Amino acid sequence: MNEPRNLPPVLQGLRIPAVAAPLFIVSCPDLVIAQCKAGIVGSFPALNAREAPGDPIMLEIWLKQITEELDRHNQANPDRPAAPFAVNQIVHRSNERLERDLEICARWKVPIWITSLGARPEVNEAAHSCGGIALHDIINNTFAHKAIEKGADGLIAVAAGAGGHAGPQSPFALIREIREWFDGPLLLSGSIATGEALLAACVLGADLGYIGSAFVATKEANAVPDYKQMLVECGAEDITTSTLFTGISGNYLKPSIARAGFDPENLPEADPSSMNFKDGSKKPKAWSEVWGSGQGIGAIKSVVSAGEVVDRIEQEYRAAHARLAAMAV
Repeated sequence: MNEPRNLPPVLQGLRIPAVAAPLFIVSCPDLVIAQCKAGIVGSFPALNAREAPGDPIMLEIWLKQITEELDRHNQANPDRPAAPFAVNQIVHRSNERLERDLEICARWKVPIWITSLGARPEVNEAAHSCGGIALHDIINNTFAHKAIEKGADGLIAVAAGAGGHAGPQSPFALIREIREWFDGPLLLSGSIATGEALLAACVLGADLGYIGSAFVATKEANAVPDYKQMLVECGAEDITTSTLFTGISGNYLKPSIARAGFDPENLPEADPSSMNFKDGSKKPKAWSEVWGSGQGIGAIKSVVSAGEVVDRIEQEYRAAHARLAAMAV
């Protein structure tokens, strides 16, 4: 299949046009390595690499592990090299580690940088200083313009149906508005859990799909077994959207909210000045107690390896492409 338009070399030659989304808490070196070996871009949030004061710098350890293992794989498999990896930086002012983590990622020459919660030129400059590219996630056309104006190389359109902090807009509207003025790298996030959805994203005008929730229910993911099993058992109707848990609109699994002791159909009001509810009760922790998920989880039938997820999506993608080609005859 033809390479998408105007993609930098680091995003070309993938097995399928897909990037694995960085999943807070869940993404770890084992998952990233498995995703890259399977032929798609693997990623993790820098903040997942946690350490206590006085401990070795975990981000350094993770980057060394991922880089060296992918290098070993590539030397042993020159005809089937691994895809590159990406690191997600939360660039909000509350991230006290940002400056340190930028220096570490630049030193390790991270090839793909994903930025979230604010577009900052100095972060894009750090990516470019080591030959990397910067992709910024956005939820509307206004934020897309700002990201490119501040030096991002590409965009991740987070549309309705995405897991975690999802945008409210239909991908049909969001991708079209961005493509009216931007011809660079464009990824789409929002229920991309099947090969059919991946092909549809490309037909809409995205270059690559951004796949998240399907990788939570994998053997390599750093998620508790109950979280993985809940994804297997749930579907789109089991997702609710709320700003309650983090102050930003997000999609969460209703059964996890119920497990935390709350009615997902009748959530209490939050006190914006504190981490508690207005009635004084303690708010459950997003991601560790209340679990995020996108609406595409109906495609998840069992807990499998990350490689098996990519295998399935590739088979579905190529079959869908063949059907589409037959319809055009």
